[in-house]
Amino acid sequence: MSRNGRIPISIPENTQVRIDNGIIFAKGKLGELSFNFKNDAKVELSDNSVIVQKGGDSRYFAQMWGTVRSRINNIIEGVSVGYVKELVLNGVGYKAAQKGKILELLLGYSHPINFEIPEGLKVEVPKPTEIKISGIDKQKVGQIAANIRSYRKPEPYKGKGIKYKDEIIRRKEGKKK
Repeated sequence: MSRNGRIPISIPENTQVRIDNGIIFAKGKLGELSFNFKNDAKVELSDNSVIVQKGGDSRYFAQMWGTVRSRINNIIEGVSVGYVKELVLNGVGYKAAQKGKILELLLGYSHPINFEIPEGLKVEVPKPTEIKISGIDKQKVGQIAANIRSYRKPEPYKGKGIKYKDEIIRRKEGKKK
């Protein structure tokens, strides 16, 4: 039984949700998203909330119940509020600059890394050592943040690299003489 699947999803004001042939559409002030849940779960609309129930009695439907509920909650939250990931660059000479649709990263390599920003996402560089990624699709925002972080993951000795703003890097002690 899914504890998460039982929770009804409340629909915020000025957000429209409709269900059509196994696809849920959500439209809000930030944009429009859809999710194809097929027959993995039974999804119903009832006065300002979405209720997700198991699609059947097999183990597969029990596993998909909470997943479908979470995905639907993510698209509803995405079109009404949006998602933001913040990255911080630590290291001497580590900088980021935005040039149109390209994010230029200087990460201590012999060349700058040019990262192309995909459609539907907004990338801001408030300071040369901070990157702010925002959008309506939680999966896309998280994936792009992970892709940028993968160019120089934080290392445990000096803490140099690209880390999430709320991430805590466990530091190690260096060599002893």
